[in-house]
Amino acid sequence: MKNYSKIIDGWFSEICPMWPGISLSLEIEDVLYSQKSKFQQIDLFQTKNHGKMLVLDGIIQLTQSDEFAYQEMLSHIPLFAHPHPKDVLVIGGGDGGILREVGRHDCVERIDFCEIDETVIEVSKKFLPDLACGFDDPRVRVHIADGNIFVQNQKGRYDVIIVDSSDPIGPGEALFERPFYEGLKKALKPNGLIATQGESFFLHKECVANLMKITKELFAVQAYSYFLVPTYPGGHIGICLGSLGLELKKPCRKITQDFQKQLKYYTPQIHEASFVMPYFAEKMFDDA
Repeated sequence: MKNYSKIIDGWFSEICPMWPGISLSLEIEDVLYSQKSKFQQIDLFQTKNHGKMLVLDGIIQLTQSDEFAYQEMLSHIPLFAHPHPKDVLVIGGGDGGILREVGRHDCVERIDFCEIDETVIEVSKKFLPDLACGFDDPRVRVHIADGNIFVQNQKGRYDVIIVDSSDPIGPGEALFERPFYEGLKKALKPNGLIATQGESFFLHKECVANLMKITKELFAVQAYSYFLVPTYPGGHIGICLGSLGLELKKPCRKITQDFQKQLKYYTPQIHEASFVMPYFAEKMFDDA
């Protein structure tokens, strides 16, 4: 379902059936890019107070003001939960931000990157070089393909798989269904783990509960983490994690001082705290 929002009186408003009755609005100074690709409408705005903003099919993907929270948490929680991740697969995230963060881990030897829409990569390289620098890493191998199909052809290959998906409308819909998660599991090495964009337990209760149910059934260890992103609906978003055996809620590798200085959001303390759920969410997850 496509629901393109328009700029009215200098303001962009994100309006989506996934969060009915709520609109997030940002003041816009300039439209830097606005074209429809083979898969989706791509807009790149210069906002008044939040830097550049990437919007796909009318839905905010990131703003420069707070993108670090999403990129760091979705990357470093699974990577620090693994004792020695060598082979990593990133699905989605054509802006390159997750690649930027994965690349900070020297132990990683290979990063396969799968993105369905090559135009998102091109636009990000032109307008968001502070994120798209992730593509400059020589360990990265780019695959322009449907992530759902790509992962089904992998077996026992990755230590960590990170899924930076859009919302379950349009190109990202299949990435929230059980067959995709079955493919993720088969693509893991022994003791491998996955981390996927897990939506909001306030706004998307049914979606989150379904992800929890799927991962509980498929993985020996399962958990849900959440963190703050002011320019996402509800001001937060979650990560759904599954592991073939490794503990997820505590980092198993020490973060060096030099590594920590590169970050803005993630710390070992935040890693553990992000798994502490509000009471209603605990009950919802127990019932999943």
